[in-house]
Amino acid sequence: MSLLVHTFVRGADGERVLLEDPPGGRHLAGFESTRARLWGSEAVRALGARFFPRLDGCDLTVERDEIDAFLAECETLRPHLDHLAEQGGYRADHVAERFENIVAAALRARAEGGGVLVW
Repeated sequence: MSLLVHTFVRGADGERVLLEDPPGGRHLAGFESTRARLWGSEAVRALGARFFPRLDGCDLTVERDEIDAFLAECETLRPHLDHLAEQGGYRADHVAERFENIVAAALRARAEGGGVLVW
């Protein structure tokens, strides 16, 4: 199974409304195994991440008021992607592509006044 990333906004009654996916697989966030072996790994936790480790056990919802903090966490992880890929047993280019998809979703969320769902 694949791990997916989507941008959402909240509807009038508070329900999550997913925005249209970007073309070309930009909604892919990894394999199901990346929940624990990559995004929820001890290596990610050691870098001080608080959002990504949530994927180890459940879906990650980043609400509108958390987007800036989430993007800051992404920038903290960015210089370490090659090491994180190696620790998890993944190709560095694969991890970098999936990471950029997640960042792009967060940037779309900030522009739309919404959030991010990784599931």
